[in-house]
Amino acid sequence: MSNSYTKAAFGIAVTSAEADLLHRVVGAIEMIDDAEIGLDVLEAHYRDLGADFAALFPRTPESPFDGLLDLFRDENYPSLDFDIDFAGPDADGVVVVFLSGEQFGVETAAKLIQRCAPSALPFGFEWASDCDRLRAGEFGGGHVAITADTIEYGHTSLMLDRAIARASDEGADGFVLATRNGEPGLSFWNNEDGFGSLARATVFSETEAAKFDLPIADDQPEWLAMPAPLRL
Repeated sequence: MSNSYTKAAFGIAVTSAEADLLHRVVGAIEMIDDAEIGLDVLEAHYRDLGADFAALFPRTPESPFDGLLDLFRDENYPSLDFDIDFAGPDADGVVVVFLSGEQFGVETAAKLIQRCAPSALPFGFEWASDCDRLRAGEFGGGHVAITADTIEYGHTSLMLDRAIARASDEGADGFVLATRNGEPGLSFWNNEDGFGSLARATVFSETEAAKFDLPIADDQPEWLAMPAPLRL
């Protein structure tokens, strides 16, 4: 029998208030993971956790900690799959929190950071897949990019598929619609404002480009394949 692992280790700089909140969240998770603790004890502890905790993890009529269960893929197993260590605050009140583990809960860590450490956003971390046997498909890794509104996950298998596709199809990264615009040179179509800068261009898939009605312009617009990103 072989064992697979998802490993990660990284530090994140947060404010003293955010570090205090994280301390309380970790303590609450340890409580709800203990089946021997009764509802009356949980109710009392929830009341002591403060308004900031209640705002981020609102209770339900059935349980004070139902909001906290949203951090976990399986609410029946509300356990952190990583260790959290806190450094002391520096002169500016910044605390480095170190997360690490060999069965690392990637989604739980991402949600925890998004909710409890807004001062650090945008933030991201990497993780690695490992196995104690040389078994095909068990190795690789990925990354997580966290903003206040989104959590984006990426995996090395998808990056590899994209690189292979790009080798045989120059449009693997999509297309932009361009037209020559006199002195400024090329202008690129975006669906909100029409032709403008490349930075705001709408990127189309091959299927979307084939269905798109070309706008009228002084110079006939043409489709250009997007280059490979500088970093995957």
